[in-house]
Amino acid sequence: MIVGLDHVQVAAPPGCEDDARVFYGELLGLEEIEKPPLLAARGGAWFRVGDQELHVGVAEPFTPATKAHPAFRVSSAASLELLAARLEPHGHVVSRPSQEEIPGTLRLHSSDPWGNRIELVADVPYGT
Repeated sequence: MIVGLDHVQVAAPPGCEDDARVFYGELLGLEEIEKPPLLAARGGAWFRVGDQELHVGVAEPFTPATKAHPAFRVSSAASLELLAARLEPHGHVVSRPSQEEIPGTLRLHSSDPWGNRIELVADVPYGT
């Protein structure tokens, strides 16, 4: 029986590690965690997301996921805007879907350095 979500993996091209550390580590603030030695030889990087993990895995050939995506929950609307303010100066376009689509939720969409879609989500008081 399934009891939870362990990790989500996004694909990236060979040589992605430095960009992964900047984007997921520095800009989004995720903690990098050590990959097991046998898997580390394959490249990529792993990050902690709360009790779960995000794995950036090398794919060759690589094609970005422009629809399928991880959605990261943030603590507040202010945190959401702080992340947008970090991403945009680094060339990551941020879009803001209508709040009417999912009432009580603010969302941002952007892309990682390789074009994979990501979503950032914050709850807001109903009616704001």
